[in-house]
Amino acid sequence: MSERPDAWPALVHEDLAPMVDYVNRVVQVAGKYTLDEPFEVGWGHIVLDVTPRGLSTPTFRQRGVAFRVHYRLLDGDVVIETDGESRRLSLAEGSVAAFYSAFCAAVSELGIRRPRTSLICEIPDAPPSFEDDQVVRTWDGDAARLMWEALSLAADGLEAWQAPFLGHRPRVGVMWGGFDLSATRFRARPATPTPGRPPFMQNAQLHSYLSVGFCFDNTKISDVDAPPIGMYAYIWPQPDGLEGRSWGVKGAAWYPEAGLVLLPWDTLRELPDPHRAIVDFGDAVYEAAVETAGWPTDVFVPRVDGWYVSRTPTAVLQTQCRQG
Repeated sequence: MSERPDAWPALVHEDLAPMVDYVNRVVQVAGKYTLDEPFEVGWGHIVLDVTPRGLSTPTFRQRGVAFRVHYRLLDGDVVIETDGESRRLSLAEGSVAAFYSAFCAAVSELGIRRPRTSLICEIPDAPPSFEDDQVVRTWDGDAARLMWEALSLAADGLEAWQAPFLGHRPRVGVMWGGFDLSATRFRARPATPTPGRPPFMQNAQLHSYLSVGFCFDNTKISDVDAPPIGMYAYIWPQPDGLEGRSWGVKGAAWYPEAGLVLLPWDTLRELPDPHRAIVDFGDAVYEAAVETAGWPTDVFVPRVDGWYVSRTPTAVLQTQCRQG
């Protein structure tokens, strides 16, 4: 990934919002298959991978068939790929209801059962189900490419941030419900979920964790007046003492009403090294967890380049690990 700021595109919320809303709905169709997978702490098993062309589910295995679903943002289509055949569905124009119907027909032809539920989740003001979403939408290829570029750039930084952590950390990916790119670190300490929230949200709060991510609309996860597009972070359970801290990057700020640290995309892309800034932002959030909530400091290996590791004797690496 380039470190030049002009390689990080400008993102205008109003221009991207229709496509973000459309993609958020259609990725939930195949995303539902993850609900039948073995549960990973914090719902880490449900994330969609950011691929060279879009977003992809993990590989699923049903009786007699293995498959995955690839939402190709750069191509405006969806490819359902099995160990035998594949099907391609266009996203050029149509309703979510029409896509869902075509998807169910295609998977049936491939010997795959349809998703067990058609409920639309975590999208304010959305119809109850895919079948009810009859609004005709047109694919915007330029907006789709900007979405992919932003997700790929942010994922690159978040993966670098996660690399040295030894604790439980689901892979970096897009949560298909809220449609945010997430990198989460867990601490083996039970936590008490927020009462009154949906069961899946309470499941995610059964253990202490901190999350750093990217979102196209932070207003969905916060009710404060803040830049909608950019990086976010939070610590669960939220400790005291987060006010007045430095968050590693100029422009990152704590929003106490939302319980979030936010770093606007416009600020991030203008920094000398946005990739490094994401790593520094995440490190600052973890440091806050250490200092305010007693998170461990002995759960890291040295952060080094892969080629450096390949030419460094094992004994040297072992010494570095012992030294922290």
